[in-house]
Amino acid sequence: MREERRLVWRVLRQWKGIADGGRFPRRDEIDPWLRGQDGANCLLIAVGWSVEVSQTVVVGVNLAAALCPTDTLAGLLLSRAQRVVSARRGLMVEGSAALRGVNILYRAALLPISGNGPTIDHVLGAANYRSLRDDEPPMRPGIVGMQWI
Repeated sequence: MREERRLVWRVLRQWKGIADGGRFPRRDEIDPWLRGQDGANCLLIAVGWSVEVSQTVVVGVNLAAALCPTDTLAGLLLSRAQRVVSARRGLMVEGSAALRGVNILYRAALLPISGNGPTIDHVLGAANYRSLRDDEPPMRPGIVGMQWI
C-alpha cells in the first residue's frame, strides 16, 4: 500500500482503524502519533464542560503560536472541540486562519478520544496548512467548510 502523504488523512485513517472497532481511541494509543513526525502538526485538547474550561494540553511545534485568539489555527480548533464531544464523532474543517502572523489556508481533523470508553475526555486535532500566496486575495479568518466523519 502506498504511504499517505497528507497528514490529516493519515491521522484520520489511524483513528478510524481503532474507532471502527466500536470504541474511541484512548490517549495512550495516540501518544505515539503525538511523539512521532506527525506530532508537529497535532494538538490535544482536554475537554471540560464548556469550551471556556477546555484547554490545549499538547501542541505540536508547527501549531504552537498564539493559542487563545479564535482567528489563530489553534484557537479555531479549540473553539470546535465541544461540537465534537456533543456529536460524539470526528469533524473535518477547512478555512483560513493566522499562524505566527501569517494568513494561512488549512484543513484539520478533530477526533474524539476516550480514556474509559463512553466518556470523551480529549479531542485530537491534526492540521496541515499553507501560507496564502501573494496572488491570492486575503480571506477573513474562520471556517469555510465542515464535514462530520
